[in-house]
Amino acid sequence: MSNAYTCSPLAFSYTHTHTHTHITLPTSKITFEVSDKERILKAAREKQNVTYKGTPIRISADFSTETLQARREWQEIFKVLKGKNMQPRILYPARISFKIEGEIKIFPNKQKLKEYSNTKPRLKEILKGLL
Repeated sequence: MSNAYTCSPLAFSYTHTHTHTHITLPTSKITFEVSDKERILKAAREKQNVTYKGTPIRISADFSTETLQARREWQEIFKVLKGKNMQPRILYPARISFKIEGEIKIFPNKQKLKEYSNTKPRLKEILKGLL
């Protein structure tokens, strides 16, 4: 297939009446036509219902163990920032973003966040003991 796209692993959740079955499809086992891939991802981004052969499905990312661990390391900081209404987000693969002084800041690791917090006394106090 010249117009085919092999997608990264996705977790599909098929809905059968009141139950969910989770199936992870490995990269080498699933191939979509480019137009199908674009349609599926567009619907997922727009949070529309996505169906496969008439069955509703939910699509979620299947992260590696390393990525999941890196994302987990942000959890305590995330909770504190959320408690201060700083609109934190965990971005792919494992970065954190939050709003401070009207600006959205993004940090790839705790070291960069620590360096930045040293220039912001209020943030340094909020994150005291976490960095």
